[in-house]
Amino acid sequence: MAIKSFHPTSPSRRGMTVLDYSAELTASKPEKSLVKGKKSSGGRNNYGRVTTRFRGAGNKRRYREIDFMRNLDGVPAKVLTIEYDPNRTSNIALIMYNGGIKKYILAPVGLKVGDVVMNGPKADIKPGNCLAIKDIPVGVTIHNIEMQPGRGAKLVRSAGQTAVLRGKEEKYAQVKLPSGEVRLININCRATIGQVGNLDHMNVKLGKAGKKRYLGFRPHVRGVVMNPVDHPMGGGEGRTSGGGHPVSPWGQLAKGKKTRHPKKTSSKFIVERRKK
Repeated sequence: MAIKSFHPTSPSRRGMTVLDYSAELTASKPEKSLVKGKKSSGGRNNYGRVTTRFRGAGNKRRYREIDFMRNLDGVPAKVLTIEYDPNRTSNIALIMYNGGIKKYILAPVGLKVGDVVMNGPKADIKPGNCLAIKDIPVGVTIHNIEMQPGRGAKLVRSAGQTAVLRGKEEKYAQVKLPSGEVRLININCRATIGQVGNLDHMNVKLGKAGKKRYLGFRPHVRGVVMNPVDHPMGGGEGRTSGGGHPVSPWGQLAKGKKTRHPKKTSSKFIVERRKK
């Protein structure tokens, strides 16, 4: 997908770029049966208290129900449209199975309108097809990967991301994730062949603060510019970097401290960590 830039008619236009959606997208309105309302929490919990700072507002969105299970095996499905999804970085594809069932899937690189995709062990090794890891040859690039069989895809779902199947053992396969981490995943978990589409998403420059607000982000305030009553790193005469280790407003170390619970972690499945 191409990137468009603009004549600098204003300071915000000078650095702004957008994706040229006409080059890849084929529909402007979503499939009604696969859309539902989506409420914005504004970073608040059920008591109305802010639990995640610097979130709120943003454009209204409708949620497109994506088929992360891909469990309708052996039935060919034709790609009807490639569409924009405001809830994720990748584009989505509307597919229709032979029985008339319509589903949304993540659109991988190379998937076009009119292509046929399939799930299950009889599917070919081509972009958009979904198989169990035990049926995928070693060395193939994959995305949309399950962590537990039948629970739906959780890993490698962002625009341009891809993982590599490095090897298989008795019950588990070694998968190298985009972060560089190598992880053991059950061979009965499903994955989709290919790389997630919309590769140029990472090259877009928002150009102005207002565009960040459209996405639902409010201004982020650094701790060192606050008062001591508001943040442990605040205060001091003139500009200061705080004088201590970077911490959160509640005193927890913010850089490098391991926060995983030792008994509730899945570290035993990590073969090689992303941080060497």
